Amino acid sequence: MRRFAGSCRFVYNKALVLQKERHEKGGKKLGYAGLCRLLTEWRHSEKTAWLADAPIHPLQQALKDLERAYTNFFAGRANFPQFRKKGRSDSFRYPDPKGIKLDQANSRIFLPKLGWLRYRNSREVLGTVKNVTVSQSCGKWFVSIQTEREVETSRPKGGTVGIDLGIAHFATLSDGTFFAPLNSFKRHEVALRKAQQSLSRKVKGSNNRKKALARVQKIHVRIANVRRDFLHKVSTAISKNHAVVAIEDLKVGNMSRSAAGTADAPGKNVHTKSGLNKSILDQGWYGFRRMLEYKLSWKGGRLVAVPPQNTSRTCPRCGHVSADNRQTQARFVCVACGYENNADVAAAINILSRGIQLLRDEGQDTANALVGMQVDWLPASARMACGSNRVGGRKQEPAEALSAGR
Repeated sequence: MRRFAGSCRFVYNKALVLQKERHEKGGKKLGYAGLCRLLTEWRHSEKTAWLADAPIHPLQQALKDLERAYTNFFAGRANFPQFRKKGRSDSFRYPDPKGIKLDQANSRIFLPKLGWLRYRNSREVLGTVKNVTVSQSCGKWFVSIQTEREVETSRPKGGTVGIDLGIAHFATLSDGTFFAPLNSFKRHEVALRKAQQSLSRKVKGSNNRKKALARVQKIHVRIANVRRDFLHKVSTAISKNHAVVAIEDLKVGNMSRSAAGTADAPGKNVHTKSGLNKSILDQGWYGFRRMLEYKLSWKGGRLVAVPPQNTSRTCPRCGHVSADNRQTQARFVCVACGYENNADVAAAINILSRGIQLLRDEGQDTANALVGMQVDWLPASARMACGSNRVGGRKQEPAEALSAGR
């Protein structure tokens, strides 16, 4: 599997070099069909005859990935294609289902030039198999099976809700529910720093350096897995109980941009901004929004992204906008009408109001959406979801809720 992934990486990089050379000489970019003809020559060449040991379809898929990368670049959706590096996203894909055999009863799969392989079945495979991707991460190999099947159109359950994303509270709902942040990177930061320090002291190319690098990779994978698991639980809990969810259209890249500046114009409060950037990226806001969007779509619901300007400074009752309304990080008091509430809850109510307005502008019926968003209806106490990571020594799931005063 390492050889097959390496062959696909070699073909991708070799084709990218060829495309760059043609561009420098003023020639046109070769299409997928032209690259496939060259691939046949490479497989029969004495210098690269070892490419014939790998299955042909995964090699062709590597060329198709390059073609897609160029298409995304010219469409402005991505940067210019980069060379693939060994050990990063090693994978290969079988696009032809005729050569794939799946035996779920015995948890095994047949792949061309690999034979029967046993795997740990994480879920039942439903539908017709379309393609299979084999990938490597931190020394472990994974198989992803894409299928096609007909599903019934789901009807959404629940009403509407607005969500305010933050750092002190990962997500605050307009009904007063809080989801405490997990901060997976912060939890493993000390262990990661020690592992990286140990790696920096190892001689390049030595076996000890390979072992140290594996330890660093293992911590990074754990951080990502813990964060992904948390985001899945929270997004599933919200999508199950709401038909329409309004969320801020946050530009995370701009919010987490470095404040270091340049040598001529150095930035201010660089250390403080660096810590804030780290906390923002640790939350995984974009991943949460992506999960929430497709899970709502599965259930027939919808995610509405609203402009984030002044959502935390606007009074939900009278609409007065002022920076003085938010006296502290947690307290909101309108200087015009005296309305008081938790600052994050007030922001979530404003987000919900803007989301409903966007639906109205589209001509959607929002009569039922107004239920539960009146500013006179305010919970006496916010329900704190996962208010602490441990309650009474027991690990608590993110979707659990418990009463706590604001």
